[in-house]
Amino acid sequence: MTTPLSPTASPDPNNLPVVRLLPKANARAIRHGFPWVYANEMVVDRRTKALAPGTLAVLEDSARQVMGIVAVNPLSKIFCRMLDQNAEAEVNQSWFEGHINRAFQLRDQLYDAPYYRLIHAEADGLPGVVIDRFGDTAVIQANAAWADVHLDTLTAALIEQTGVKNVLKNAAGRTRALEGLDDVSGVLHGEAPKGAVPVRMNGAIYMADLTGGQKTGIFYDQRPNHAFAAQLSKGKRVLDVFAHVGGFSLAALANDAASALAVDGSAPALELAQQGADAMGVGDRFDTRQGDAFDVLTALRSEGAEFDVVICDPPAFAPGKPALDAGLRAYERVARLAAPLVAENGILALCSCSHAVDLTQFRTASVRGIGRAGRRAAMLHTGFAGPDHPQLPQLAETGYLKSLFFRL
Repeated sequence: MTTPLSPTASPDPNNLPVVRLLPKANARAIRHGFPWVYANEMVVDRRTKALAPGTLAVLEDSARQVMGIVAVNPLSKIFCRMLDQNAEAEVNQSWFEGHINRAFQLRDQLYDAPYYRLIHAEADGLPGVVIDRFGDTAVIQANAAWADVHLDTLTAALIEQTGVKNVLKNAAGRTRALEGLDDVSGVLHGEAPKGAVPVRMNGAIYMADLTGGQKTGIFYDQRPNHAFAAQLSKGKRVLDVFAHVGGFSLAALANDAASALAVDGSAPALELAQQGADAMGVGDRFDTRQGDAFDVLTALRSEGAEFDVVICDPPAFAPGKPALDAGLRAYERVARLAAPLVAENGILALCSCSHAVDLTQFRTASVRGIGRAGRRAAMLHTGFAGPDHPQLPQLAETGYLKSLFFRL
């Protein structure tokens, strides 16, 4: 653990440029762990505007007291990301190895196989960096400019600390564009796996496409919620909407669900889900249906379909604050369309991965939709991301995943 540098210490051991907070900036929050400094909190002049995205700098408060090392991106609303409160630290391979080793030790305590999120950005001390591990292969999402600049060093540190043989770069997603970064994915070390990688979780087998699938190939964050839904699914008819590669449905079948129907707009994702079901030997109890989720939910109701357990895990309807109102309406609509498909005393699980939607807002939208469908609900459980997705208490956005389980 690093120790904050005293205000009188030299701010320039690495010959780094200095950037400074405006008096109105909340320096106390930053000292207490808030990891971002926004552009409107900074002294921005011609010199700071000229800094290349990803430049490391020493951050000072408005009284010129040193606060630590930050990564700067003049192109982003997040002007600075705090890297180390010790301004004498050197951000080199050894520095990266220290962060990766700490993260690796935690995951090694949590899981008996190397399939998990290894680095969860700010909460693991590497702002904007996501690394998911799939056995001998790791997939890096460098979603901040500084991480992209240091990608080779990060890769070397990752190999040294974990022993992975293959490292892939995933450049998909809106965040890199906001940082002014490219969208070119590729192989950083070793080679890409041939075909889908089988991932065992909660007794199920998921097939992850690490090069052409969504995100890094699988959503590890829902692991505990898959398990909770599976616990309620033994002998039951299950509907898994926005299923991707069968997250909830395959876990339910692993726990002896009577049947499961997976719905998704992506034919390749559903094909991977079918491969997973076949690998588990439960293909005879598994079915898929491709199409727009809202259209399929409407069609299932017109067909008189009924399920004992219905789970809806949509993509982020509100990835940012400008989309908040539209996102909440979409979550309400999902609840309204899904609730009529749930048998009496059955289970409805509704999920949100929207950073901009907090738990209270999501719960309110969900309950409103259930009520508009003419159903009464008791809430059984609120689920969050698994412990390989730790939350940074000072940063609400790290608590993005919410899963609500109702009995109707």
